[in-house]
Amino acid sequence: MSTYLNLFICAIIEKNEYGVKKMLDIINKAELMHDLNKNEIIQLLEDEQYKEELFKAADRVREKYLGNEVHLRGLIEFSNICKQNCLYCGLRRDNKEVERYRLDKETILDFAKKAVSYGYRTLVLQSGEDFYFTKDLMCEIISEIKKLDVAITLSIGERSYDEYKAFKEAGADRYLLRIETTDKELYERLDPGMSFENRVNCLKMLKELGYEVGTGCLIGLPNQTTESLANDILFFKEIDADMVGVGPFIPNEQTPLAKERGGTFEMALKVMAITRLLLPTSNIPATTAMETLNKQGRQIALQSGANVVMPNVTEGKYRALYKLYPGKICINDTPAHCRGCITGKIYAIGRTVSNDYGFRKK
Repeated sequence: MSTYLNLFICAIIEKNEYGVKKMLDIINKAELMHDLNKNEIIQLLEDEQYKEELFKAADRVREKYLGNEVHLRGLIEFSNICKQNCLYCGLRRDNKEVERYRLDKETILDFAKKAVSYGYRTLVLQSGEDFYFTKDLMCEIISEIKKLDVAITLSIGERSYDEYKAFKEAGADRYLLRIETTDKELYERLDPGMSFENRVNCLKMLKELGYEVGTGCLIGLPNQTTESLANDILFFKEIDADMVGVGPFIPNEQTPLAKERGGTFEMALKVMAITRLLLPTSNIPATTAMETLNKQGRQIALQSGANVVMPNVTEGKYRALYKLYPGKICINDTPAHCRGCITGKIYAIGRTVSNDYGFRKK
């Protein structure tokens, strides 16, 4: 073997060893310091060789700070009517193919009482931006559900400061408002008629009012880059989000983005794991969309940094009508079956179900 060839091989080995060391150093830094710069996050997102080390590190951080309990949130999807027209969402205003519904107060309260009987300590009230549910009506619903001794999360979109304040005073504890993407140009292209600045301002108002604030992003939106995803993660860190929901974009055939490729389970898992490393005490759900793409998706997510699952406690045909994306799991199951199923999956991976309200433990 010639001297030149030997030198060439040595240089390749040296380069590979440096690459190994560098990637593992970044993961180690994130695990110990809970801090990364944008370039380091991009490297982790683009790396394929050390993703398992990334997931294991996120799981260790989850266990260190939050233990092995999984928090269950019972999800009530009470209206699929929405005034917004987001290009990626099956509930968008211009989708004429979806059968619309709106639950009345009595039905919402009935679902809530049944969810409590199944053992849920947190309920999530989620809908499209349906302004039939006025400030006063929402406050009535919140105050009645609060009597059931549960924590309440709202996920009903952009409202005014006065409305957010009233909901908090009525008994709401948390508010979930996903940013979806922190790329302003991409946000306003995919969410026509909406303002990126207003979205961010709503999150600030919620923080100011004392809510536990949740946000999150979609992975795999058209023209989204790894730099954009890195900015999303840094945004979660900047606002110190109490909850972060990360899920793959799954194209809905009834939207303008029907023919887009969509996101991958693996990239969503990477974003979630890095988020756990940078926000060690935040509550992070193993999302339903992840299991839509991978049959073991929620279990894998729980072993890669997640500590929350949000089973659907809506009953009847409404489960199928709240169709954000195609292929949504569990739409034909009953809430009781879902409770038993997810509990079994949690215990199967050596975890337990929490019996408390699941507030963030800073």
